[in-house]
Amino acid sequence: MNFQSPVLHSIENGIARLVLNRPDDGNAISLAFCSAFAEAVEQIARAELRCIVISANGPRFCSGGDIGEFVENRERLPEHIGAMLELLNPAMKKLATLPVPVVSVVHGSAGGAGIALACCADFVLASEKVRVRGGYSAIGLTPDIGASYYVAQRIGAAKAKRMFILNETFDAQQCLAMGLFDQLHAPEELAGAAETLVRTLACGATAAYGLVKQLCDGAASRDVETHLDIEGAALLASTRSEDAREGVQAFIDKRAPEFKGR
Repeated sequence: MNFQSPVLHSIENGIARLVLNRPDDGNAISLAFCSAFAEAVEQIARAELRCIVISANGPRFCSGGDIGEFVENRERLPEHIGAMLELLNPAMKKLATLPVPVVSVVHGSAGGAGIALACCADFVLASEKVRVRGGYSAIGLTPDIGASYYVAQRIGAAKAKRMFILNETFDAQQCLAMGLFDQLHAPEELAGAAETLVRTLACGATAAYGLVKQLCDGAASRDVETHLDIEGAALLASTRSEDAREGVQAFIDKRAPEFKGR
């Protein structure tokens, strides 16, 4: 692991960890950050995974785009941001479609594209001290890397427009009430709570979890007849898994199952 990289990654016992690592700059997203993030996602996508964790070093989770870098490139801003999106968008798509649970641990404030990095996860755990602000339209820009998608999916279009047009700041309790966050914890308890969830997920029937993700993520875009067909096919596929056989045998044996994610 290169600790100088703006994004760190590691894999141990099937748990992949992505760590935003520009602590002195609010983990702002620069072109170098985009390259490191894309490479990290590519590396973990090749591994045998059970769960993915997204977290950050420093006092903030992610402040969004690196405005200083935008200023430096203001004469060629479309080209500069286009280069960033060419790296980040494929990485975000790959992260979203990996068939394992993703957990984000939001210990500090999130803004702009940092909201996408927090809310692309299946489970969003946050500190009670966190604040969230869209910020894009304050500098004449629109959301990117899925921020508008994930926020609208979680809290609805009306509240998403409040976040990204009015640039209202939402505190942690408001985010929890709206559904942007799944759990809140005291700052000193957040890491432990996240680790408990991650290890629970990693020991679970992760082959089935991947199918559940596909079903739930695609449900809104399908009619019920189509969804029932896809859901039925997923169930039949899961019945053929090693995890299903182990789960049934463990039920018969009256013991805890030992899932392998296969």
